[in-house]
Amino acid sequence: MTSTERQAKLLSATVRVANNIASILDPQELLQRTVDIICDEFNFYYSGVFLLSEDKQYALLKAGRGKAGDAMLAEDHKLKVGGNSMIGASISTQEARIALDVGEEAIFFSNPHLPDTRSEMALPLTVGTRVLGAVTVQSVEESAFSDEDISTLQGMADQLAIAIDNADQHAKNQFLLKQAERRARLLDAANEVGRGVASILELNELLPKTVDIICEAYNFYYAGVFLIDENKEYAVLRAGRGEAGKAMIAANHKLKLGGKSMIGMAARERLARISLDVEGEDAFFRNPHLPETRSEMALPLCTGKSCLGAVTVQSIEGNAFSDDDIQTLQTMADHLAIAINNANLLKEVERTHAELLRTKTYEALSSATTEAIHWIGNKALPITTTAARMVEDLNKAELDVESLKEDLGMIDESAKLIMDVKEALLGPARETAPRPVMLADLWLASAYHAKTPSEKLTVKSTPGTPLAVGDSVQLVRAFGNLLRNADESGGKSITIETMPSETAGFVTTRISDNGIGIPEAMQDKIWASFFSTKGEGFKGMGLAACTHIISQMNGSISVESVPEKGTTFIIELPVAEKAPTVDLSGAPGKVVLIAPEGNWTSFVSTALNNAGKNVLDKFDPNADILLLDETLAEKTLPTLEKLGGKTLIISAAPSVENITKYLQSGVKDVILKPYTSAELSEVLG
Repeated sequence: MTSTERQAKLLSATVRVANNIASILDPQELLQRTVDIICDEFNFYYSGVFLLSEDKQYALLKAGRGKAGDAMLAEDHKLKVGGNSMIGASISTQEARIALDVGEEAIFFSNPHLPDTRSEMALPLTVGTRVLGAVTVQSVEESAFSDEDISTLQGMADQLAIAIDNADQHAKNQFLLKQAERRARLLDAANEVGRGVASILELNELLPKTVDIICEAYNFYYAGVFLIDENKEYAVLRAGRGEAGKAMIAANHKLKLGGKSMIGMAARERLARISLDVEGEDAFFRNPHLPETRSEMALPLCTGKSCLGAVTVQSIEGNAFSDDDIQTLQTMADHLAIAINNANLLKEVERTHAELLRTKTYEALSSATTEAIHWIGNKALPITTTAARMVEDLNKAELDVESLKEDLGMIDESAKLIMDVKEALLGPARETAPRPVMLADLWLASAYHAKTPSEKLTVKSTPGTPLAVGDSVQLVRAFGNLLRNADESGGKSITIETMPSETAGFVTTRISDNGIGIPEAMQDKIWASFFSTKGEGFKGMGLAACTHIISQMNGSISVESVPEKGTTFIIELPVAEKAPTVDLSGAPGKVVLIAPEGNWTSFVSTALNNAGKNVLDKFDPNADILLLDETLAEKTLPTLEKLGGKTLIISAAPSVENITKYLQSGVKDVILKPYTSAELSEVLG
């Protein structure tokens, strides 16, 4: 091949190299493609691309042809700039170097991975006055390169340098773009925390939501929130991400303020602490629940001069936090600190209000007790004076039968009034132990006993509402008092609602009317005995009895009322533990169930159907047993002659009087209403 033909071939190959690499913007792909194209187009033994290290002391191999290139890359192969190598010399002088016989070349680096090299050319990669590195081209033939090759291949090297610079600039731009996108995402997350926590005043909801937002938005391994305890000695974990967080909270995880932990130091010094490599950090708590942590940031939660605690953020990557992360996360921590402070202030206000309410309640109860003593004294006085007069008359043997009858009537009336007070405030002796109860069904039973007009009443129950724990007999009495109050309020409707409480571990039930309401000045007094807003003729003992019953069951009752618009009483009762499902396969095969439509009827029907039993809603002489809800008993009993001996009347609040009446009608028994499958199994035998 003539020199001219060789030059034409090299120029053609150079153009193809330039065309192939011009559009590649990934730096590593660009370099590897370049060495492959050079060797393929020019039929060279080996080619490699070196780039300058940051300190410009070494040329680092970034791409090499074939197995030799892979081996050198694995060894982090590098050559000193200006040292004993063609590449080092080319970079140092920014000029191409050629060795036509490497055995005679004084500055040739003898490479054990390339034993067949006989000729080498090193071409500097420059852009303007900047040198980026150099390209080595090697051949198995001696005198493989000419001076003409230098200019041709240097043109290719210049094209490669421009492509490398473009790829580098593209990578930097992409990095800056990703940083900008990340910063925007982090700012959005910080704002989301700010917006999300601003309206949350319950720490048990606020803190877990915050750690979830942090981990999801920043893609961090773990986040946790610590609050300083009352003695200012420890930072106590109050919320943690995932299973690790749950385990640590269950173990009451805490860190000493100022101790050997990032959190302890941040909370004591009120300054952010950052460790980009926890292995070299003295103030790092090695947590067995978080073994993969490599970077940690602890941010203090401060408002004014007060430090409330600190937030820990952890990553499985080293050097995981940037300046943007620190800035946005501290913004988030500041939002969180304000929200925690607001929640604490609200708790303090609630405590102060509760204390004030207790004080007013005690005053009202003291006043009511004084009134009760006077009332009982006034009612007892006729008993003592009349009895004394009767004794005097008997001693004189002056018997006036009519007068005695009148005196006895006064005694009887006064005694009955005193017993009425006792019955209203204390009720009958407790007939049932606290057990799981269905509040919506108890309201229906209460409406039956209180004779509440059905056209006025609406009972609603939110799906998924759990059973409460309480004494159904006493609760029916308390609910009956509230229904009578609502019925006497002058309103046209009464609405009952039952739902899961916003307070963990409780069930909420509400009774609302649209009557005359209660004046604000009287709302603290209505709980006292003998106080009534309804005037003469009303004893004022119903709400006092409700308070007594509900408080005995570890519940609470409160009121919301607007004059001329209506009143709502809100009752909170503890949730019953979820009872295990009991096998009902031993229950009778055919059961007649006569009960109002609602949650209880659905519960019984579903439980029996699932056990393969036949449940009927009409009388059947062939039925094994009939379950009759007490609220329908009076209407139904006359028709039960054929099934009287198989009938069980189910009552949420059975009374001695009603039990006697039902048994005299021929029913088999009167049973306390079951609300769990275990109780239903006992009822059905």
